[in-house]
Amino acid sequence: MISGIDFGGTDGGVPILLVHGSGQNAAAWTDVAERLTGRGHRVVAVDLRGHGQHPLGSTAGAQYWRDLGDVVAELGWERPLLAGHSTGGYAVTAAVAAGLIDASAVCVVDGVVLDDRATAAAALAHWSTDEGARWMRETFRYGWEATAAERDAWLDAPLDELEQGARPGLVREVRRRSFVPVRNGFLRRPTVAEIATAGAPDPADDVFPAVDVYERVRCPMTIVLATRGFYADRRDEVATIVSARPARHLVDLDANHNVPATAPAALADVIERMTRNDR
Repeated sequence: MISGIDFGGTDGGVPILLVHGSGQNAAAWTDVAERLTGRGHRVVAVDLRGHGQHPLGSTAGAQYWRDLGDVVAELGWERPLLAGHSTGGYAVTAAVAAGLIDASAVCVVDGVVLDDRATAAAALAHWSTDEGARWMRETFRYGWEATAAERDAWLDAPLDELEQGARPGLVREVRRRSFVPVRNGFLRRPTVAEIATAGAPDPADDVFPAVDVYERVRCPMTIVLATRGFYADRRDEVATIVSARPARHLVDLDANHNVPATAPAALADVIERMTRNDR
């Protein structure tokens, strides 16, 4: 069972599927979704496998984005707009590239893949090393087993660097949704093992997190780059992807990498314009 949040809205406009980034969950899109439902769109956000309330349930590195085809089919949507942030940006790209979803458009939010296959595979392998695992545990508390008191204290802890500028109530809800009950306490998800699984796609797959994936995307696509995001210094490479095919657009937003939380109004405006083919 795939978990997520149905934000409601009407069925008169273009339906919108929202996909979060690594380490987050469906709640990260709350402030964006509320703006879009208010503009006449049905909006659903999903928890990727191993995130939020969705169990990993697979050893296949590509399953987390293949799930998106099942979500759209279950919803009975035709030609939805897909918006994905960070890892979710690749997830929506891959689902369209694989032909799983006939999307009206794709919005990739500070989540591009820019390297060739060999370079990308080497970079992904880092997250399966002891060094990569230790960094994730220490930086994001992935796999943290907390008591109820420890969890509750962390929910209201100061915002970290990527959360700066976000609504504190939103951050609290994203943090809360990242815990599942275990034993006598709570487990903070994703775990390091869950991240490593998603970060180990089969190099023989036709659709792989490398720059050649964009050759398979034929629907309109907008790439949103945060001016203080992870890809700001590679903007020229992103511009090359955009210029390679008609109906592609590049939008720069003044934000850090965590765009859905720190610039929700501006991002909702971008997505709304995409539903009207007005850029």
